[in-house]
Amino acid sequence: MCDTFVVLQDATKDGSIIFGKNSDRDPNEPHYVEIIPAKDFPDGSMLNCTYVSIPQVTHTHRILLCRPVWIWGAEMGVNEFGVVIGNEAIFSKIPANKEPGLIGMDYLRLALERARNAYEALMVIVNLLEKYGQSGNCGFSHPFYYHNSYLICDNNEAWKLETVDKQWAAKKINKFGSISNGLTIGYEWDLCSKDLVNFAVDRNLYKKNLRFNFSDAYSDWLFTRFSNSLQRRNCTSNQISSLAGRFDLEDSFRILRTHHDNESKFSPARGYVGSDVCMHAGFGPIRVSQTTGSLVTKKLNEEIDIWITGSSAPCISLFKPCSINQEQIFQFVPERNFESNSYWWRHEKLHRKMLTDYQNSFPKYQVDRDKIEHSFIVENSKRVSSQEKVEFWDQIRYQSNELLDNWVNKLEFKDQRKFLTPYYITWTKNNREAKLDF
Repeated sequence: MCDTFVVLQDATKDGSIIFGKNSDRDPNEPHYVEIIPAKDFPDGSMLNCTYVSIPQVTHTHRILLCRPVWIWGAEMGVNEFGVVIGNEAIFSKIPANKEPGLIGMDYLRLALERARNAYEALMVIVNLLEKYGQSGNCGFSHPFYYHNSYLICDNNEAWKLETVDKQWAAKKINKFGSISNGLTIGYEWDLCSKDLVNFAVDRNLYKKNLRFNFSDAYSDWLFTRFSNSLQRRNCTSNQISSLAGRFDLEDSFRILRTHHDNESKFSPARGYVGSDVCMHAGFGPIRVSQTTGSLVTKKLNEEIDIWITGSSAPCISLFKPCSINQEQIFQFVPERNFESNSYWWRHEKLHRKMLTDYQNSFPKYQVDRDKIEHSFIVENSKRVSSQEKVEFWDQIRYQSNELLDNWVNKLEFKDQRKFLTPYYITWTKNNREAKLDF
């Protein structure tokens, strides 16, 4: 489960374009932020994606990816030309193919590597999709198969692309757009696959005497309903709409940290169903996803600021500015189990300690988080050149690590065995499987 939004020039405070996404994956699935330089390849080269190989192009662009560590592709990313993409799982009446092939996250990376603007990125995805289709397991701890939707933006415009098997529809976004884990394109689109309607007719998903509705024809009601996608998409859209013309960077952070309940009374331990924009895993089978990483970009006057958490649970994370021109973001790639070198796993110690006493510890932590994050925003705005922003990362890294280490040492891991709730049992299992010892 994930949430992605984009706010265009007419709806932001300063005429910028702001993009935000939470990546919701398995709780023990490490998330990694990396820079991949531009590269040239000989004619006839092959490219190894997550499961299969396809012909490589002769040149790929410099990209920043936010990805699950075991996957070649990514859930979100940026390239050197300011193209930003996020993807979402969607659930269709057409079963997702289980044979190893190109998965949605592979398509996202391929588009970033090969496109110079949003429209080109859209074309990269759909041309490859019509040739190869989409298939393969996307799950970390258990098999998970799905089709994909995307938000794609550049320095001028944004597109929503929704796909089912080799079929697709795309709509240009006006003012702002938000997607979650459900199809949203209905009666109208700007571009589509040539067999979009006939494919549905041939499979008895649509009767020709009715006006064709893409979402109604293809969407799987059950999985889409239990993903809570409509509630989450309404949550992000309503907040953006209420700030139309005033939307700014900090609003995007706040949206990605949203819990539907009263924030002052929110507890990750409550509830067996439902999900939030800031996703907290609980007892299955409905609450199995956790926000494992977050990305925000802000583009103004051809310049792009990139903000990442590099850690799970945006409510407990710092958004940190980084640059695509850095050599690397984090020094160590997270392993599948806990290890102390990785920022993502070190943050998991903070995250999982806080889960044992969230309502008492979070408000105090939030004060420190907001103070440091605001200082990052102020200081980053003073740095104009690319080199200044690259150099700023060293200062940010020190402050981020200091906040993390201070709170990891300050918090106790509260023993909740006496409660023996399904939530406690689930997180005990998660910690044991991750080899996390408190």
